[in-house]
Amino acid sequence: MMTKRKRRTFSEEFKRQIVQLYQSGKPRKEIIREYDLTPSTFDKWA
Repeated sequence: MMTKRKRRTFSEEFKRQIVQLYQSGKPRKEIIREYDLTPSTFDKWA
């Protein structure tokens, strides 16, 4: 059974940092794992 995650909010600054990491070549799955993001959250920003 999936436990419902508490919805987290992220600052614009944080989102920009994540997108910059991705654009500079860091693998998507690494970013998701490292920052405990969901793939759908990441995809909304990238």
